[in-house]
Amino acid sequence: MKANVHGHKETRTRTGIKILLTSLSAMVAETSTFPIDLTKTRLQLHGESQPLSSSTRRPTNSFRVAAGIVRDQGASGLYKGLSPAIIRHLFYTPIRIVGYENLRNLVSADGSLSLSSKALIGGISGAIAQFVASPADLVKVRMQADGRLINNAMEGLGGLWKGVLPNVQRAFLVNMGELACYDHAKRFVINNQISDDNIYAHTLASIMSGLSATMLSCPADVVKTRMMNQAASKEGNVMYKSSYDCLVKTVKIEGLTALWKGFFTTWARLGPWQFFFWVSYEKFRQISGLSSF
Repeated sequence: MKANVHGHKETRTRTGIKILLTSLSAMVAETSTFPIDLTKTRLQLHGESQPLSSSTRRPTNSFRVAAGIVRDQGASGLYKGLSPAIIRHLFYTPIRIVGYENLRNLVSADGSLSLSSKALIGGISGAIAQFVASPADLVKVRMQADGRLINNAMEGLGGLWKGVLPNVQRAFLVNMGELACYDHAKRFVINNQISDDNIYAHTLASIMSGLSATMLSCPADVVKTRMMNQAASKEGNVMYKSSYDCLVKTVKIEGLTALWKGFFTTWARLGPWQFFFWVSYEKFRQISGLSSF
């Protein structure tokens, strides 16, 4: 009985350490890559609901968007919305990372699951985490878009979960690609003796997970950003009635390629984010005496 109680306490202690380490690693990664995320958000909102033939719609790219932010707001403008982004990750990252690991180990003690099983577990963990963190994500998107905060009087408490459905859908896809791909790729690299369980294996796995997550999530990310950025008018009217309505209008007005708007910016951000997070997280686990992820 005592051994059982001691085992539960030890498990809770390890879980607490993992939560702390994931939060710390996420803060490092988020701060390092936030300007790229801000640029991606502005790029996704560029030309919103303007036809391809519109004379007011000027072509742009990531460099022009970033240069415009610095010119108008200074270098500090590249970090607008960083505080809610970090707060979001204090909830989002521990739930999805620790949740994924616990679910994976519950299903298979040695972690030898198929890629599809890992993808499902990763998607479920990400969806739950994003639902909890959605209010902070909404504030971050509003601040990144134009510095606009939520108007509680007009939008109410429910406004904090505006766009939660596309948010959760995107999180499912991102984590389905990111967590499953990182886990599977790292094991592939180690088992095939391409590299030991070190920074090289972690880097290779993080690159693959970043690319996979971007390919799967970019359309949902565009829809999520636009749904969360819209604010109700005084009459209560909104541009998009639902995620499906946003998807249809975006494709109809701007073309199918609009769903992958900011793809390279997203990958340019996810790649370094994955690198900073996984390398630091694996290192922190090693220092703390925990096994590799």
